[in-house]
Amino acid sequence: MKTTAAEQAVEKFIHYIESVRQLSAHTVAAYRRDLRTLTQGIGEQDPTTVTAIDLHRLLAQRSQAKATSIARQLAAWRAFYNFLISADCMRINPVLAVVAPKRPAHLPKALTPDEMNSLLATPTDKNDLLSVRDTAIMELLYSSALRLAELTQLNINDIDQAGGFIYVQRGKGGRGRVVPLGKTAAAALAVWLPQRQALLAGAAEPALFVGRNKTRLCGRSVQKRIDRHVKKIGFKQTVSPHMFRHSCASHFLQSSGDLRATQELLGHRDISATQIYTRLDFQHLANIYDKAHPRAKK
Repeated sequence: MKTTAAEQAVEKFIHYIESVRQLSAHTVAAYRRDLRTLTQGIGEQDPTTVTAIDLHRLLAQRSQAKATSIARQLAAWRAFYNFLISADCMRINPVLAVVAPKRPAHLPKALTPDEMNSLLATPTDKNDLLSVRDTAIMELLYSSALRLAELTQLNINDIDQAGGFIYVQRGKGGRGRVVPLGKTAAAALAVWLPQRQALLAGAAEPALFVGRNKTRLCGRSVQKRIDRHVKKIGFKQTVSPHMFRHSCASHFLQSSGDLRATQELLGHRDISATQIYTRLDFQHLANIYDKAHPRAKK
């Protein structure tokens, strides 16, 4: 089957975000999916001749899609056309004239401090290698507000136990940062590291968290182990790895009131991404008010 001009241009863009911007494989795959909708929609048409009207017609065919899905696709298309502009293939980005549908405001799901303490309170069986590792994983996710991909990409040399820091070499968008390592997480790591060394038995694996097969633990395995822990202790809520990050950010902001520090902890480039936690903080305050204030009670 003949490759269209749009498909060829998309492949050049994919190569750019992989090799130059060094985006994660997950992000690259998401761009590829969203741009496939564009290439299929315009068919044989040269992508540099596409107008905002063409894009509106294409989106009209997807009127039943969720607003979040359409907004995500528009973001991918916008980045693609910015790439074509930087390559001097065209001068105006047609996506800029396309208004994304308004997305419903979704607050990040976070546990309360008491719920988090309950989740992490189960004593670790130091004779169970996987239990020791899982405790270190959950403590680290909560202590340092790590994304799941950041956790699984950590290497043994990224941990500064003496200084109490973690060097996140490649966060979202390829940006690195330094985050604090809490005392409880450091203690959990101190138990795990000898177990890790014994498990590897001299194998040359740099990953901080490994499985019984002596290779780097993947995100899916982390989720399965958290699910197993939640079920084992009879915890009532479904818990995702990202909830540890949201909970850390929410609790940190509630205690410190420092939005800029929270932004640095999370590694957000734009503080507007961090401001959603102020809404979460207000929601927490409103819930307490409704329960405690005499005038709030019916």
